[in-house]
Amino acid sequence: MTKFLLAVHVLAAIVAVGPVTVAASMFPPAARRALATQEDTGATGTLRLLHRICRVYALVGVVVPVFGFATASEMGVLGSGWLITSIALTGLAAVVLGALVLPAQSALVEGRGTANPARLAMVTGLFNLLWAAVTVLMIVRPGSTTGA
Repeated sequence: MTKFLLAVHVLAAIVAVGPVTVAASMFPPAARRALATQEDTGATGTLRLLHRICRVYALVGVVVPVFGFATASEMGVLGSGWLITSIALTGLAAVVLGALVLPAQSALVEGRGTANPARLAMVTGLFNLLWAAVTVLMIVRPGSTTGA
């Protein structure tokens, strides 16, 4: 059962988190291009698509921690420091995405002047760094008995 849960957890992370990080990273440069051109060259359509990818895959991404908790429970590592750190970083990444990235993308898509593409690029980079740190912790697992 552990291998099944771990496989679903890893696949969900690849399928759900990957597209969010890529689409979120592509959004600020696309927003800069859209703001630089006065005529609609499809840039707003690109922004809408990237924002939709981020929203949809953010919701799909909820399965990642669900299966992560199930896997950790099966493995008996719920109290491990590396896992607790990963959980905290995952929660922080979710807050950054939900409270900073997605609202700023919405503002830019809707043409509200409250969002700044440079600031969005910065918080998107923070979001991506948080996921990179979680990924490293999942691979390295300090104190792991697997020999990895």
